[in-house]
This record gives sequence, C-alpha cells and structure tokens, in this order.
Amino acid sequence: MGRALAKALVDRGHPTTVWNRTPGRVVDGATHAPTAADAFAANDLVILCLLDLDSVVAVLDGVVLEGRTIVNLTTGTPADADQLAELATARGATYLDGGIMAIPSMIGTEAATVLYSGVEQAFQRHEKVLTAFGGARYLGAAPGLAALNDLALLTGMYGMFGGFVHAAALVRAEGVTEFTESLLIPWLRGMLPALAHMATQIDAGDYTAQESDLSMQTANDGIAEVSRARGVSTALSDPLFALMRRRVEQGHGGDDFPSVIELLA
Repeated sequence: MGRALAKALVDRGHPTTVWNRTPGRVVDGATHAPTAADAFAANDLVILCLLDLDSVVAVLDGVVLEGRTIVNLTTGTPADADQLAELATARGATYLDGGIMAIPSMIGTEAATVLYSGVEQAFQRHEKVLTAFGGARYLGAAPGLAALNDLALLTGMYGMFGGFVHAAALVRAEGVTEFTESLLIPWLRGMLPALAHMATQIDAGDYTAQESDLSMQTANDGIAEVSRARGVSTALSDPLFALMRRRVEQGHGGDDFPSVIELLA
C-alpha cells in the first residue's frame, strides 16, 4: 500500500521522498531517504502507512516532528488514533488520521476513498495532495472518527463476503454454475435500498414491521436445514439467526430485522 500511495503522488507531480523499513524497495520518480529521520526532514507533510500502532510509534521515536503535519494511514482503532494524536501534538506536530477504503491497485483511481479525521485546517491545507490517492473525505475533528468509520465499513464488507461464500457453498454443492452474476448480484443490488430504510428505523428506534416481521422470518431456519443436508457449515449463518430468534423470544416478533441491533448495542 505504501508503494501505491507514493506512486500516486509521483504520478501527479508532487515532489515525494520515501523511506521503507525494508531497504531496497524502489518507487520510480521519488527521492529515497536513507533513514526515517531524513524522510521526515524532507517535507512538512509526512504520510505514514505501516503495519500497526507499534510500528508507527517505533518510527516516530527519535525523529523530529516539530512543524510537521502527520497523516497516518495505517489501519488501526480509534484508541490508536487518539494515542498518536496526543503523541504528535505533544511534539509540536499536527495530526490527521486516515482510513483507506481501497486495495493498492485502486489507489489513484475514482474507486478509492480515504477517510480523514483530526485537525480540519491541516486537511484543508493538504487536501489537494491527499486527493492524489482518490476521494478524500473529512469526517470531523475527533482523531478516531476515520478509524471508526473504516472498521464499520469493513464490518459491512465482511458481512457481505460471508453471505457470499455461504451462498456459493450451497449452490456449489448442487453443481450450479450460473449464479453469482446472473442471480446473486442483481438480488443484492435490489436489496441495497433497504439499508437506508433500516438506518431510518434505527435512528428513530421504531422497528415496527411493515411487511416481513421477525416472527415470520424465524418461523423456520431453512438456510441451516438445507445447508446441513448438503454438508455445508452453518458457522456463518447460525449467529445471526440466533439473534433474530432471541429478539422474538423477548417479545419483539412484530419488529423488522434492524431490531437485532438492540442485542448488540
């Protein structure tokens, strides 16, 4: 990811100095600094993309941060962002945290979005540079907002991926080959508008079902029954169905599906 970020900056004409913990990795068109300290000294804007919080702290140890704007694009938690913001501010730097909603091959394209949070003036000052990576979206002054939204978006993504692999396992057991593009993707696209309605219900705290309530949806567990009959594990679907059934047992059978959020919050 670091190489993709550096290449996007170089391709758009931004003078770029790079340093990597693993020596020998080259980004054509960039200046290669021998040490992290040299890289930090080269420009006012410093962009970090490493493995985790510990690796970021290790790099920051011993380098001059005074007067720098630190943009940390390392995947982390809101608590990580708060810790790094405090560290950077104490040493005279301005801090922005970021969440990259893309894989390396998407960087620099319209498909990529990077979320930012922290000092708004810093984002505004460097926004033109940051758009080299893709869409740049500022979420607010709290340093952890980018990480929180990043992880929430990944939660939605992995939920979709989990549903897909379970569905694929079911149809593979019967030798079905025309499924994903002809049936599943159109079906999911058709269901996407329901998310906005669910969000409205959650915000209002009113889960009254207009069509298919939880009692109807949990009347039988056909997904588990068919899965087991075909030797497909229900490890992905069982936890969700258990939440739905538990909500019914609590007396909320007339609710819509978003009602299960009350068992999570």
